[in-house]
Amino acid sequence: MRHVANPYRQILTKPGAWQFSAAGLLARFPISMVGIGIVLMVSDDRLYASYGLAGQVSAAYIIAQAIAAPQIAKLIDRYGQARVMRPAIAISMSGLAVLAFAATNLSPTFVLFALAVVVGATLGSIGSLVRTRWNAVAADSKELHTAYSLESVLDEVVFVIGPVLATVLATSVHPTAGIVVAIVTCVVGGYWFLAQRGTEPAPSGPRTDGVRRTSLLRSRAMGVLVVVFICMGAIFGATDVATVAFAEEVGNKGLAGVILACFAGGSLVGGLFYGARDWKASLWRRFAIGTVALAVGVTMFFFASSLLVLAAVMLVVGIAIAPTLITGNALVQAIVPRDRLTEGLTWIGTALGVGVAGGSAVAGPLIDVHGSHSGFLVSIGAGAVAVVVTVVAMAVRSRGRLTTPVPEADGEEVAEPHGELAATAPEDAPAPSRNEDGPRDVLP
Repeated sequence: MRHVANPYRQILTKPGAWQFSAAGLLARFPISMVGIGIVLMVSDDRLYASYGLAGQVSAAYIIAQAIAAPQIAKLIDRYGQARVMRPAIAISMSGLAVLAFAATNLSPTFVLFALAVVVGATLGSIGSLVRTRWNAVAADSKELHTAYSLESVLDEVVFVIGPVLATVLATSVHPTAGIVVAIVTCVVGGYWFLAQRGTEPAPSGPRTDGVRRTSLLRSRAMGVLVVVFICMGAIFGATDVATVAFAEEVGNKGLAGVILACFAGGSLVGGLFYGARDWKASLWRRFAIGTVALAVGVTMFFFASSLLVLAAVMLVVGIAIAPTLITGNALVQAIVPRDRLTEGLTWIGTALGVGVAGGSAVAGPLIDVHGSHSGFLVSIGAGAVAVVVTVVAMAVRSRGRLTTPVPEADGEEVAEPHGELAATAPEDAPAPSRNEDGPRDVLP
């Protein structure tokens, strides 16, 4: 047990580390509460009583966040976390409060969609801000591995507590109660986090050379990560809605959050174990193993015949989640320029968000017509796509080509080094130089 605890204790003793990590934990609760809170609120028999509409409104919120978050991240990299996020949080949480009020008063559905877009478009990605601070605090790649693992574990703490809290509040207090708590945690945690200026990374400032930066998505490595993370998000989104519907079908809707907490609980255990060890396999190999394990595991959801069986299966399958997410974030850190790390990490969060939105939007109407298990089929399909993309990517990687042209804004092409950068470098090797504006492509 001593070996498990020491790496985490070591990084948390660094100046300001536990404070910004704790504040970031509190500020991240909306990521696990708002989506399911909208589903529970809109699908409530006292309000709109529709899983289809619930999934679509939740999808509007998540898609808006997915589109806007990378743009907010660019502003953060240039102008600083506090300067950008203080007004963003104020607008987003005000919009969420109005959304809850509008739903309570059975406003027209277009009002719900409009407010959901406002909330998503201004929320940003607190998790990316926290990880960016760790990138500056960690002394080497081993400490960064532990720090990223810690944050993924804390993400799972959020997903263990958040859905349970949102479900209990929505079903026993008021359909909007979970959303109200999400607002409070985001405001308190967010402004506490942003007040800690000592650990805030220095902004790069506006560009003065007149040259536009190459999009990070021009890197094939980033493209693979984004597609796989979209599929993973679809698994989570469809599973969320299907689990709520399944719990209602068996007469225990209030237990939906507990079941989803088992999914996150398995991930928490997997993340703690993964982050406490040094791994010899390459990042890409670990990422592929995690992706396949998760995709195979979710096929078992369809065969669950009771909430107890579903909870047990989710607990086991969840073990693959955090290690895969941790490795994906580590790959981003190896791919993108240092002064664009917030943007790169946000793209990964954005990909998850797009997937969650798509998964819930597709699963909701199917569940309305065919029942909860049709939602689990959506999760299975998303997992299958993730496996195909991963297998193809690994096959391309094995060819060993070392360079690829990265087009610049003016049409010129610059050969960027890539290939085995993250695959063969020792885990304790220093991070590659990130003075370039364009992304490094670590997938040949």
